Order: sequence, then structure tokens, then C-alpha cells
Amino acid sequence: MPSSSPSAIADLLPASAIRLDVPVDDRTAAIRAAGDLLVDAGIAGDSYTDAMIRTVEEHGPYIVITPGFALAHARPDDSVARTGMSFARLAQPVVFGHESNDPVTIVMGLAAADDAAHQQALAALAGALADPGRRAALDTASSADEALAALDGNTTAPAAEDRDAAAPSETASTKAGAAEPTTSAEPVAPADPAALAAPAAHADAVPSKNLILTVCGNGLGTSLFLKNTAEQVLDRWGWSPYLTVEATDTISAKGRAKEADFLLTSGAIAQTLGDVGVPVEVIENFTSQAEIDAALRRLYAV
Repeated sequence: MPSSSPSAIADLLPASAIRLDVPVDDRTAAIRAAGDLLVDAGIAGDSYTDAMIRTVEEHGPYIVITPGFALAHARPDDSVARTGMSFARLAQPVVFGHESNDPVTIVMGLAAADDAAHQQALAALAGALADPGRRAALDTASSADEALAALDGNTTAPAAEDRDAAAPSETASTKAGAAEPTTSAEPVAPADPAALAAPAAHADAVPSKNLILTVCGNGLGTSLFLKNTAEQVLDRWGWSPYLTVEATDTISAKGRAKEADFLLTSGAIAQTLGDVGVPVEVIENFTSQAEIDAALRRLYAV
């Protein structure tokens, strides 16, 4: 998959939409702080902020996609003037209710005017959050320019090597504050489209349908984030030509689930989906290639 442009985030995140050490008392106030920055930047109106808050009230804290970080978003409404982002670092950590990734210290707001314009920025954001050095720089940035430099990869902070990229993982998930799973040197053989195993959760083996669905409340934000990380794993395996990963919302996922081998999503969305007739795999850390690698190994029995 082509790498993201270093300017992808800067194109959508103006310095005026970055605020550091914002005092808030709860998750609603934290989401509203990110929404207010979208409003002040002329990206979206107050109704969009209200929609971001309602989304979490309806679907739970699935927007907390990696330890300490929430990506607030909603379906676009008439108030969205253009695709854009905001960044609010909180003065004190706030509990959102996520089992593994609480408490939250950074909330980014995303308003998407269409389904495609923000995908490159989300890919770049995933890279920033997966890099321990850049993630640490976001917590210590003293200005909007420093925060933007960390997001765009221009920070001078020492960046640790990508612990996920070297080899597949042996464990399923990384809890907040825990070390990344250990890795196995065992490679994944190139896929044969006629011989892909059925997901291991199926009692009766059938050929793969060559489709994975990533799911969030609206199909525009966190599901794309998860899609990007899953595609990176499949690229490393050499399986990308044979498997398609599509991001979708909960309503569409219920209708399309049986077209897919399985669904990847958060714990909160998995509860909303219920039994859809195919495996629903919960991913805790949407930036962790190791966690998704382990899930795919288990589901495809490789």
C-alpha cells in the first residue's frame, strides 16, 4: 500500500485547530472541546459536535482506538463545510469508559465532507500513533507547531523502531500500558486464493470469501483507521492481492456480514452488532499491527 504523504495531516489540521492542556471534567466535555475547535476553524458547525457526542452515547467509547487517544467523529451533516481535523490535548486524563485504552489524554476531531478525502490523513495519523517517539512527543509538545511536527513525522524526538513491522505476533492484544506482544519469526506463506482457509471459528470449513469488514458507528473514521492497519499486515504477508478490506458502519455491517470472512471492530461495536453469522473479532489497539496480525493468524488458522 502506498505510504502516506508527510503533509497529509497538515493539509487538514490547521494550527488554529490545535489546543493544548484543555481543562475538561468528563468525556462529553472532552469531545465538545475537539468539536469547538472544528467550529472555530470553520470546518463544521455546532450540530456536528452534538452528533459526535451522540455517537459515543449510542455506540459506546469505540472512538478510543489506542491507549490514551480518542478519534471523535460522526456522519457529516449540513454544517460540515470541508474535511478537516482538530487536536485537543487534555489538561488531565479523562475516563471515556473504554476497558483497555482509558484514560484519554488526546482527543482529535474529524469532520469528513466525503468518504475519501480524509483517508490519507488517517493513514498518516496511524503511523504517528504507532511510533512511540512521536506519540510521546504529542504528550510533551509545548506549542501547536510542535504537536503538528510530531503528527507529521518532523519531530526531532528520538523515535523507537516500529516493533510491529519486523514479524508476526504470537498474542492477540496489547492492553493499555502493557508491552507490545512478542513476535514470532515464522513467516506467512503467500496466499493461494483458491486455498485460503475458512476462519477458524467456523465448524464447517468453506473457502474464503476474500473479504474482511472493519466496522465502526459511522464507517468514516475508526473503521478506516482499522482498515489501514489490517492492510499493512496483509501487505507484509503478501496476501493483499487476494483479500479486500472494506470499512463500513454498523447498519451496513449487519446486512453484509455474511459476505465477509469475519468482522474486525471494537468491543463496544461488537456488542452493538451481536450475532451476525460470522466471527466478530475485537481489536483493542487499532494501531497495533501485532494485535491484528495475531487475530488474522487465528482466524485464518495460519
